[in-house]
Amino acid sequence: MNAPILRVARASDDLNGLLRFYCDGLGLIVLCRFENHAGFDGLMLGQEGAPYHFEFTKRRGRTGARSPTADDLVVLYYPDIADWYAAVRRMLRTGFAPVRSINPHWERDGVTFEDPDGYRVVLQNASWDR
Repeated sequence: MNAPILRVARASDDLNGLLRFYCDGLGLIVLCRFENHAGFDGLMLGQEGAPYHFEFTKRRGRTGARSPTADDLVVLYYPDIADWYAAVRRMLRTGFAPVRSINPHWERDGVTFEDPDGYRVVLQNASWDR
């Protein structure tokens, strides 16, 4: 079975802040950027050829509703310890401080960071083999 492509899409009032977090911090790249597409500005961020990407949009003339909780997570698995350390160090060098996860599972082998909109990303030193 061919796996579908995953797009995580959400509204934001701070596209530039998200660029810094997801690109400078997490190491993703801008796959696409658009302005005033049917009244929306946006970014698509990810890795070339990866089966996932993030889309962040800002509706012109409106502010988005802030809706995350401390349990709204994106988890990125880094099975290689050197890759995981590099990812965590890049976030720290970019100026993002870890936040405590409310679920102790993510504290055991991971580090959680919060993006400018309040959504959390866990960098998990584990493999996902299900």
